[in-house]
Amino acid sequence: LPLRRGYIGIVNRSQKDIAGRKDIKAALAAERKFFLSHPSYRPIADKLGTPFLQKTLNQQLTNHIRDTIPALRHKLQTQLSALEKDVEDFKQFSADDPALKTKVMLTLLNTFTGEFEKAIEGSGDVVDTRELSGGAKINVIFHERFPYEMAKLDLDEREIRRQISFAIMNLHAVRVGIFTPNRAFEVVAKKQIARLVDPSLKCIDMVSLELGNIIRMIGEKMARYPNLREEVERLATNHLRDCEVKAKDHVRLLVGMELSYMNTNHQDFVGFRDALPGGNRPSSRNTNTTTTLPRKSGPADQVIRKGWLTTSTVSVLRGGAKE
Repeated sequence: LPLRRGYIGIVNRSQKDIAGRKDIKAALAAERKFFLSHPSYRPIADKLGTPFLQKTLNQQLTNHIRDTIPALRHKLQTQLSALEKDVEDFKQFSADDPALKTKVMLTLLNTFTGEFEKAIEGSGDVVDTRELSGGAKINVIFHERFPYEMAKLDLDEREIRRQISFAIMNLHAVRVGIFTPNRAFEVVAKKQIARLVDPSLKCIDMVSLELGNIIRMIGEKMARYPNLREEVERLATNHLRDCEVKAKDHVRLLVGMELSYMNTNHQDFVGFRDALPGGNRPSSRNTNTTTTLPRKSGPADQVIRKGWLTTSTVSVLRGGAKE
């Protein structure tokens, strides 16, 4: 197997030599004698042995240092120039100068704000290739986790029909109903709408947790100023908690608005088309014609309860009798 730098043969001390306390000089002499007396190694004895290995390694180390010294010198000079510039800027300030402290604090706060925006928008200088973080994770929460939580809501059609049937009978009570009361639909539908609150609040919690992780991750860049870092993280976290509460209140308010009034006359409602005269659907804004669609049988045509209706009419005719 060829090697890029070749092979150098040596003779190590055996366990017997170590137990017999054979010194290094004697071991080197025995190694030299072995290579000179061996018929295969005698022609290349000058390129074998521990001394030649030591010389070769020293030469390789020297070459490596000579090759890397210019780049290392340039890097150190650049850092030295930057540090000297910073020293010149800070020479006119004292350690207790309030202007200096204010300048440093404003610079760190601006950096914190900029890094937070970059983490959300994905425009940072460092891109993580190991896992999702920042805005990408929030995007996954909105477009994957939230729909998954909504899909977990089990809608059993048989159970819903059973609830509608019980609601209709409870609303009719002792009376025999002819028409389906609207309140039965509203009671069952409002229960299903109210179930949307929990997945929405869980989505807010997951987004808030990820934003808190971003705050702590960016706060690590302020480790030189632990008190400032602690205060900034506290204020940012408190503001995040306030926004979280407002978002949850807004979700509850939005669901409450939907529960307070159910517009069954909206075009997205299932029975909107059937409720129009003749089954006509509204025409588009740019045309003056209407499209007539055949009326399809649906839930509105189903008989919920079979029964009968009897009427008795009593009339008194002049000169006649009761019928």
